[in-house]
Amino acid sequence: MSSRATAVVVALDVGTSSVRALLYDPRARPLAGAEVHLPYRPRLAADGTAEVDAERLLGLVETALDRLVGAGLAPPGGVLAVGISTFWHGLMGLDARDRPATPLWLWSDSRSWRQAEALQRRRGAGAVHQRTGCPLHPSYWPAKLAWAGARAAVRWTSFADFLCLRLFGEWGTSVSMASATGLFSLRGLHWDAALCERLRVRATQLPPLRQQPFQGLRASYARRWPSLAAAPWVPAAGDGALANLGSGCTTPRLRALTIGTSGALRVITEKLPRRLPRELWCYRLDAERLVLGGSFSNGGNLHAWLLQNLRLEEPGLDRRLARMRPASTGLDFLPLLAGERSPHFAAHASGAIAGLTLSTTPLEIARAGLEAIAFDFARVDGRLDWVAPGGELLVGSGAGLLASPAWMQILADAVGKPLVAGAAREASSRGAAVLALEALGRAPRAHERHAPRGRTFKPREEAHRAYRAAAVRQDRLYRVLVQGRGAKG
Repeated sequence: MSSRATAVVVALDVGTSSVRALLYDPRARPLAGAEVHLPYRPRLAADGTAEVDAERLLGLVETALDRLVGAGLAPPGGVLAVGISTFWHGLMGLDARDRPATPLWLWSDSRSWRQAEALQRRRGAGAVHQRTGCPLHPSYWPAKLAWAGARAAVRWTSFADFLCLRLFGEWGTSVSMASATGLFSLRGLHWDAALCERLRVRATQLPPLRQQPFQGLRASYARRWPSLAAAPWVPAAGDGALANLGSGCTTPRLRALTIGTSGALRVITEKLPRRLPRELWCYRLDAERLVLGGSFSNGGNLHAWLLQNLRLEEPGLDRRLARMRPASTGLDFLPLLAGERSPHFAAHASGAIAGLTLSTTPLEIARAGLEAIAFDFARVDGRLDWVAPGGELLVGSGAGLLASPAWMQILADAVGKPLVAGAAREASSRGAAVLALEALGRAPRAHERHAPRGRTFKPREEAHRAYRAAAVRQDRLYRVLVQGRGAKG
């Protein structure tokens, strides 16, 4: 970690639970003590609501930059660029004066599940997935626009694009952000005209593509942050793609395994698959690089739910979990408490546990839950082997995951590949810094050699076989409870 630098990159990381502003040196190393972290809570409700007040979130971004600049951490004249990492899929409407006309709906807002199912039933749903890289699911814009009504706003945008509209008075989006909306042609690099027409969305309601950095803050912001006023601001990219970049997973050989609130398994490639498996999505990091993978609605949130409700927060828990034999609990667990994205994208699915007896212990339930999440990672990894072969090593990130050697070993055993702990503490923000340096022509593409790593967990063959058998039982339960329920409904 670098402690002094006369030239820095500001990385702005806008997540679904916090805003961070950090400084990196020209080699994408974090500067000690140069970080502002402001947590917040989205509004959640039992009906599937997951939304944020966009003005409030903008205020948090302003405060984070106020503190970073006000503390003298960003040297005058020394800010090379600003890189922005933000969550994919967020959608908000603007009125004729570019004020928020709707809340900012997060990917996890599932109120549009009926509209998603209606779109799935229409002819050509599979073709939409192939064109856009996104299944018809409530996470994405098509279902949300069908639910809200395209005329509910004058413009539709992501938070990142709203942020730059406020800061610079210019509206535009990156290929990365557009590619994860479900409305964008992966091959043509433009908004999908046929899908927009079906949803009655006009091209003028969507942000134009922009590759060039924003530069020249509005006067009020230039006075407020003089050290940022002349710096180029690279258009925001999706946090998932930047997590790969920041952790050094920039070739098909390396796959980024992330568990935060949710989870994801991603690989960067420059080759678009001829046919995308239905279990996977495909977005873009930029016009040249694609991000293939799967996302899971249940990850750290399920881990926290298990600890809280089973009252297992105690010293030594991870060691006790690690001592248990693989697939030995006698339980089949569907880890779908927050619905489902990959691999089957059943938005209205819910969790279940089969095999409970009077002798079942809380520790066994917790172990079964962690194993169940790992089975979905293994399924997606298998699909990635089809379309992006050569994946040899998984690089793990996420504070909860890295703090649990037991879970790391479970994942390595279930997937059947080595899993190394990524030591880049904030992979997405580091990725934003790397992308900004690339835009300046100052960073090589092969950044994996600069990404620090920690302990490696190697798969055990006997455990892998046990998990494969357990995953078959889990799949059987899924077909009965989720797909069977859907067939009856």
